[in-house]
Amino acid sequence: MSQSTEPSSASCCLNERESAFLLLRLFLGLRALFSGIEKFELGGTYSFANYYLSMGRMASGIEGASFLPLWMTKSFAYPLGYILLVLGVAILLGIKLRLTLFIMGLVYVALAFGLMAVQESEGVAWIGVHVGACVAALLLLRHNRFSLLSDRHD
Repeated sequence: MSQSTEPSSASCCLNERESAFLLLRLFLGLRALFSGIEKFELGGTYSFANYYLSMGRMASGIEGASFLPLWMTKSFAYPLGYILLVLGVAILLGIKLRLTLFIMGLVYVALAFGLMAVQESEGVAWIGVHVGACVAALLLLRHNRFSLLSDRHD
């Protein structure tokens, strides 16, 4: 029997699991990236001043409607946009995806905690979808084909 030199369809294209992981990765990366960017916007303009004003309002709102102290809500709110930007870029580029996806999941759990503290059930449910997407992506991580900087065990 002669062996064909043409690549098989399985080796040249993404299979179902690779496609599923890529879709989750694109969604989670873009979601984090644009969530971070939108925190710098106020009235159609983007600036650091807008960012700190918005994050201060968010921290004060959560503090005022829950048992969480202002120092704690500010400690979470002020770096949040930057964290989302970094995680979004890292997920899109495929940098240490196992660690990045896990941290992304933790960020969403922390956001859900804040929403639970202010009894915002609808927001908690939406965040839960994102946590589920992080879990699914972690479960499919072995099917990753495109990364800039892989994890040690990929």
